[in-house]
Amino acid sequence: MRKTVTLLLTSFLTLASLSGCGNNAANESSDKIKIEFFHYKTEAKGTFDQLIEKFEEENPGIDVVQSNPPDSETVLKMRVVKREIPDVIGIGANFTFADLANAKIFKDLTGNELLKDIQPDYVQMMKEVPAVEEVYAVPYAANASAVIYNKDIFKELGLEVPTTWDEFIKTAETIKAAGKIPFYFTFKDAWTTLPSYNALAANTQGETFYQDLRKGETTFAKGHKEAAEKLLKLVEYGHKAQYGRAYSDGNIAFAKGESAMYLQGIWAIPEIKKANPDINLGVFPYPVTNKPGGSKLVSGVDLLLAFPTTSEHPEEAKKFVEFLLDDENIKTYINQQNAFSAKKSVVQEDPVLEGLKASIEKGELLDFPDHYVPIAVGLEKQLQVLTQKKDVDQFLKTLDKEWSKVQDRQ
Repeated sequence: MRKTVTLLLTSFLTLASLSGCGNNAANESSDKIKIEFFHYKTEAKGTFDQLIEKFEEENPGIDVVQSNPPDSETVLKMRVVKREIPDVIGIGANFTFADLANAKIFKDLTGNELLKDIQPDYVQMMKEVPAVEEVYAVPYAANASAVIYNKDIFKELGLEVPTTWDEFIKTAETIKAAGKIPFYFTFKDAWTTLPSYNALAANTQGETFYQDLRKGETTFAKGHKEAAEKLLKLVEYGHKAQYGRAYSDGNIAFAKGESAMYLQGIWAIPEIKKANPDINLGVFPYPVTNKPGGSKLVSGVDLLLAFPTTSEHPEEAKKFVEFLLDDENIKTYINQQNAFSAKKSVVQEDPVLEGLKASIEKGELLDFPDHYVPIAVGLEKQLQVLTQKKDVDQFLKTLDKEWSKVQDRQ
């Protein structure tokens, strides 16, 4: 499927370059140069309004038009096909990015000065997700999948933050024995199976799992068995209604103190705080192995910035990205969006996220495994079935079957 999409995008891009058509054809109708910043972060629209206003004050000759449509990644692909490609594109390091990178939509930034202060792990992800040697985007902001916990409940029960898998399970046992819910799951929304599974799989599948999988040298049955089994172990410490609760329900329930821990990403924290501004929160990396400190934090590029090769205003586009990469401006973004900076010199100072800082600073990071799985495989749906039917072998067999189908179509 990726090859088909890539060929289609490449053919239309070639036509675009020959015809000289683009989204900026009418930009010369005023004295100012207009560039379009297209991104998928709906929740960050207000933040970018603020940053764009500041940029335009400092650069009065440039107007930045912010585009942030619903279902933005689908819209972006359609715009590429129609040769209406924005000047700066902000998406996640996921399968959409991989398709566009493989279609050579973006400029090659390998060795570019814009990457000089970016965390090397995030730069490497720019290569690994599309499986290329080049770097086609600047990592800007990162998120993480972590265990969010209620500090007051931990204090009440005399609990310490677990650092090994056995300690993690023992902590859950202690909470359960006290008559409280250890984990609040929200499996009505299939995607909420992913945060915990990503952490488990990333730390147990092996560093070259997806490279080997693409070559046919391994299988999900071999690489993901431990992760699947450990996910089912965690599910034992959920609640009775977890298949009827959605993500929004979980945020509110956890905010009300209905569970001691919440297996989500740090993106859930602002929503939890909206429901209960006074909640005493903490976070820690999933302790997946029995070696203290042996588990790495699952953290991926939530927002990257890429330059299409067709932009009629590459210098202005670069100037805007340089502005966004300024330390002060990155701080504005990560503080308002509860994210981590991909830039080494900018540190997230929110005390709630203190438990993840050491992993970020040391570069002890692993990417989200689902970023490498085609949508057609249906990973989140298969995980939803796994949590209900508890059949690990069937789950892994289905993943291998669906992966093979996608590979056969390439």
